[in-house]
Amino acid sequence: MNKKAAKGFHMPHVFIILLLIMLFVVLLSYMVPSGSYQRITESSTGMTVIDPDTFQYVENETPITFMDYFEAIYTGFVNGATIMGTLFISSGMIYLLEVSGAFGAGIHAILERTKGREFSVVCIFYTIFVIFGVLGYGEAAYPFYPLAVTIGFALGYDRMVGTGLAIVGSTVGFTSGLMNTFTTGVAQQIVGLPLFSGIGFRAVGLVAFYIIGLVGLYAYCRKIKKDPELSLVKEEYMSRKQEDHLEGMEQMTLSRILGLIVFLGTIIVQGFGCIRLGWSFPQIAAIYIIMGILLSLIFRIGPSKASQLFCQGAVRVFPAAFAVGLAQSVVVLMNQACIMDTIVHGMSMLLENKSAILALLIIFVFVTLFNFLVVSGSGKAVIVMPILQPLGKILDINQQVLVLTYQYGDGITNSFWPGSSLVQLAMCGVDYGSWIKFCWKIYLAFIVSAFILVMIAYGIGYGPF
Repeated sequence: MNKKAAKGFHMPHVFIILLLIMLFVVLLSYMVPSGSYQRITESSTGMTVIDPDTFQYVENETPITFMDYFEAIYTGFVNGATIMGTLFISSGMIYLLEVSGAFGAGIHAILERTKGREFSVVCIFYTIFVIFGVLGYGEAAYPFYPLAVTIGFALGYDRMVGTGLAIVGSTVGFTSGLMNTFTTGVAQQIVGLPLFSGIGFRAVGLVAFYIIGLVGLYAYCRKIKKDPELSLVKEEYMSRKQEDHLEGMEQMTLSRILGLIVFLGTIIVQGFGCIRLGWSFPQIAAIYIIMGILLSLIFRIGPSKASQLFCQGAVRVFPAAFAVGLAQSVVVLMNQACIMDTIVHGMSMLLENKSAILALLIIFVFVTLFNFLVVSGSGKAVIVMPILQPLGKILDINQQVLVLTYQYGDGITNSFWPGSSLVQLAMCGVDYGSWIKFCWKIYLAFIVSAFILVMIAYGIGYGPF
């Protein structure tokens, strides 16, 4: 038999998928007419939003040309520089802790205390990533994804378990919107609701999504432990099962304890800074640089050696950083095509004269599908919410319910559609095809439960406070 023929179809590389999405946007630009809303700056919030009564079709004076397609890649890299730079810096600094043996020693200590209860460790780290999501970490949590994969390996599971606990956990927390400034916060500001109001009902959603994600992880862990042949990364898993996961792991020392304390302190400061001080990527990068300096002192790593190790750690995230640039290139082309406003206007026309429940379903599906093209949660909010606000009043739908519908539609598929999930998967070393096989049932359950929650919220009159 021809071995090449037996291999069958393989999912293209992350870069190829993103380039194809860019090409899809180019094709859309010649199929969907250009349109535009006027933008206004709200005096109360200082945010620039669209005026829903000003849509008009326009002549696109800068249609996408052959060269524009390729130039968008460079522009996307420029636009994504803050995220890419933070990924390089944080990953390089975290690598100093990895080579010190502190992570290995910490994992070793955990494994010695949880023999036979490996899934309890999965639960612990899954919960940590849920908390990251609740705090709205988003891309700021990416540097921790490779660590999650390492933990999965150490527990005797495959690469997909570590990937799942990190990505599914982050998705659960981010979608719940308890303290998510980028979706809930921005959307509530636009429609005039108090910041993070209605947190009680969103906490119920968090519990529901948490359980669904955990059950999905447990089912997969149990399945591959029972039959390793069912692993989605079978070849790698079978070879790793022959290894002793505790062999070669370092023992805990005072310097390693101090290093882990510095790392934990960095995470806490990052969370506090982002939530209470309005920090963004420049400040996050800065505290990782400070962490790297402290780690170099603790482990007595010379400046030149620390610089070499930093470069080695930064290089590991090159595919993910490159994918960030390409994902931004999609946004560049969308903006040049001038079709985002047209798509939103079409949705608003579709909602006219519809019942409240049907309108909520259309909104939920629209935001979910629109997320394929526009990844940014805050970016979608400033485009979509000014349209939904007056429609909600016409259809007698509470603004809090509209925010909830938007929040769920945006959050769930952030790690499903390729635009953003490919960056996350690149951090974990997992291909998109294997990820979809792993997560589709979990995400289908997320979507169904999310809309049930929206209907309950509408039914109980989920209000602004």
